[in-house]
Amino acid sequence: MKFNSDPAFYICRLPAFMFMLVSLISFEVFANPHEYMLTNGLKIVVKEDHRSPVVISQIWYKAGSIDELNGTTGVAHVLEHMMFKGTKNISSGEFSKKIAAVGGRDNAFTSRDYTGYFQQLHKSKLALAMKLEADRMRNLILTEEEFAKEIKVVMEERRLRTDDQPHALVYEKMMSVAYQSHPYRRPIIGWMNDLENMRVGDAQEWYDRWYAPNNAVLVLVGDVDPKEVYSLAQKYYGEIKSRPIASLALRKPQTEVTQMGIKRLQIKAPAQMPYLIMGYHAPVLHDANADWEPYALQMLVGVLDGNGSARLNKELVRNQQIASSINADYDSTGRGPGMFFLSGTPSEGRSAAELESALRIEIERLIDAGVTEKELRRVRAQVVSGHVFQLDSMFYQAMQIGQLESVGLSYRDLDTIIKKLQAVTAKQVREVAIKYLIDDSLTVAVLDPQPLEQRSVIPSSIRLRH
Repeated sequence: MKFNSDPAFYICRLPAFMFMLVSLISFEVFANPHEYMLTNGLKIVVKEDHRSPVVISQIWYKAGSIDELNGTTGVAHVLEHMMFKGTKNISSGEFSKKIAAVGGRDNAFTSRDYTGYFQQLHKSKLALAMKLEADRMRNLILTEEEFAKEIKVVMEERRLRTDDQPHALVYEKMMSVAYQSHPYRRPIIGWMNDLENMRVGDAQEWYDRWYAPNNAVLVLVGDVDPKEVYSLAQKYYGEIKSRPIASLALRKPQTEVTQMGIKRLQIKAPAQMPYLIMGYHAPVLHDANADWEPYALQMLVGVLDGNGSARLNKELVRNQQIASSINADYDSTGRGPGMFFLSGTPSEGRSAAELESALRIEIERLIDAGVTEKELRRVRAQVVSGHVFQLDSMFYQAMQIGQLESVGLSYRDLDTIIKKLQAVTAKQVREVAIKYLIDDSLTVAVLDPQPLEQRSVIPSSIRLRH
């Protein structure tokens, strides 16, 4: 994504830029995924890639900040931290040490829609990764002592990555205003007051409610034999009992009330330059075959901000020099409603109001004149080349599968998605711009820069895991 500190996929040690394209991947490389289902409801997707003796193992839980309640915001991410604190069988901190000891690496991530854990290691050590991951799915031990230490780490993480980062702070505040009723209005990291008042019992309740095989997808990509993977999964996960958890399709719908006019907010924070975010409510992909608007919106992003020759950068950064940086962003997948973003930093001597006016003019030009076939060819080429590049990484292949499976879509939709993207017409791009880039669905957030103050320093006794 374009918002580097965007808490829409906040938190962990994963590069944020991958997720703009994650939902768009395809090609024959996905012709071989093998799918299994254990009797306890655990879904397993195995993708063979024999280029190197490496395997990526990921477990995705279909629970993220969207499932939290007021008063306990941030608990999904807090529990993710606590998952590294020990089980009945291994002591706190030993999980990562055991993976590192065999030359592997591990980490985790929390999003609005899901929570995931992964290991990357030699294929001969896959059994170890599965054993450890299955163990903490079933046997996690949460103690007051460990929680008291880790919640301080999370609060410091919030200070470092949001409170002390003006762009992230503006994004957080904008989302809390843009969404009136939907849980997406709450930050993944949680509100500080909720973190300050969180107790170990809140994390335990979250674990007991959501961490079960029938609410998870196990994704493996690498130099593996699918049948052997299934046998290992049956051995280590098969005896874990399912829990009464509703599938995504059966959970109560969480819709957003219709916005009925432009919303504006100003955020004062220490910074050198102003910053502007314009967010428009927009649909996301629910049916890969029937939907067409999310594909057109994704192509609209490419027209506006696909590369240095795209409209916004060419006109506002190079020609008019109104902005020093400019971005368009839209994520076509999600369990909740989406947003189409325009953001940027004005050039020195220019204001956020001038930048907003310039962005509006560019939108009007696109609507009036439409999109050229030349522009669409460029965007299509970028989409294809971007996917080919992504598929060079086994890790990203696993991410693509896991994300789609965790938001109610399927890895089987990958080919359909790319074909639909390539079929988008100039007329469709113009139509979604007309329909969704309107003031009635717009929230405008402006950073009002204040004199720079000394940033907070992380105490040496506190180390961030992410």
